[in-house]
Amino acid sequence: MSTSNESLTESSGTKHPQLPGEPGPETLLIETTRKPEKSRLSLALQVLIRTITPVALAIVVAGIIIWTMGIDPLKFYGDVIALGLGGTGWQKTLTMMAPLLIISLGLIISFRAQLWNLGYNGTYLLAAAVVAGTAPDVMQSLPFGVGILVLFVLAFAIGAGLGYLPGLLKAKYGTNEIITSLMISFIAISAANILVKGPFQDHAVTVPQTRVLDLDLMLPYIPGTRIHIGFIIAVVVVVLFHYILTKSSFGLKIDILGASPKAATHAGIDAKKMIIIVFLLSSGMIALAGAIDMLGLWGYMRTNWNPMYGDKILPFVFLARLNPIGSIPLVGFYAVLATGGTIAAQQVGLSVDFLLIIVALILFFMTIIEFMGNRKDLGKSYLPAGLFTRAKK
Repeated sequence: MSTSNESLTESSGTKHPQLPGEPGPETLLIETTRKPEKSRLSLALQVLIRTITPVALAIVVAGIIIWTMGIDPLKFYGDVIALGLGGTGWQKTLTMMAPLLIISLGLIISFRAQLWNLGYNGTYLLAAAVVAGTAPDVMQSLPFGVGILVLFVLAFAIGAGLGYLPGLLKAKYGTNEIITSLMISFIAISAANILVKGPFQDHAVTVPQTRVLDLDLMLPYIPGTRIHIGFIIAVVVVVLFHYILTKSSFGLKIDILGASPKAATHAGIDAKKMIIIVFLLSSGMIALAGAIDMLGLWGYMRTNWNPMYGDKILPFVFLARLNPIGSIPLVGFYAVLATGGTIAAQQVGLSVDFLLIIVALILFFMTIIEFMGNRKDLGKSYLPAGLFTRAKK
């Protein structure tokens, strides 16, 4: 993990005076921001210990749990794979990956800057509600491509608007962004339900929901499949932002901000402005996921509907070490688990909430490995240095 300002100027608890011409601690921090952590373990072994092990242990323990309930775990997991990847299952899995990839990217952007943007549920739902409610009119009155673009921009603007207040309060007053982003999320969830029950409600049906968007006005399928092009859009956006975050000066600014706002200021970066930009971009991406989901898969939204994608994908973001491309196979794993596991659970009489137990077990074993990794060399940490420390401020 990146060293802190203190560790750059201290050794064994003793501060050493800075010599004339010697780079200061902030300069050293900037220079080491993107250097990989030193580890005696090979990259393959780090992936095995840090990424594969917690997932494997979670699957084993979950299998033991369902075995005690009289269910064959091998058959259950076999059905999960068959239903998630076999037949048309792989198409459902890739379709589900579209919003999940964009949400994971939004989280990665904020976490790399060591900012806890936890307003993902409300951001996703409010953008989805507005897009679902306005899409029938927008798509009928505008050319198809223009209408899609307008709805994407609308969703991103909603997300940026929701992210602005937590970002502003964090930048200007140092307000804990966990509290503000969660409060904004609760407000946004309520606002989404009000819109679905109010101005966007389709009174032709008894259940409060928006009007259903015609299939020919939704995102088209990839030729020969039932996968909408939102999946391609998501992959392209993730790859693009991987380059931006790891190769561009803007990405370096985010990393420096995450390492130390003081170092960012020392480097001539407006830390307060960057905090706001990160929140706008992070929340905008999460809102974009809502638009892609509504325009590509659902076509309408019902009241009190909340898939809680952000909560479910959160551990996989850290398993990927906040690497956008690294998140793709991990998101794919969860999508298989969600699509195939939902049907498999219903077939054997399990609640679909059992899948959340698997996610919780993954987090549990990640915590154990992180705890052990702080005492032994187990490769790169799941968390950027100081992320939890920042959360307390």
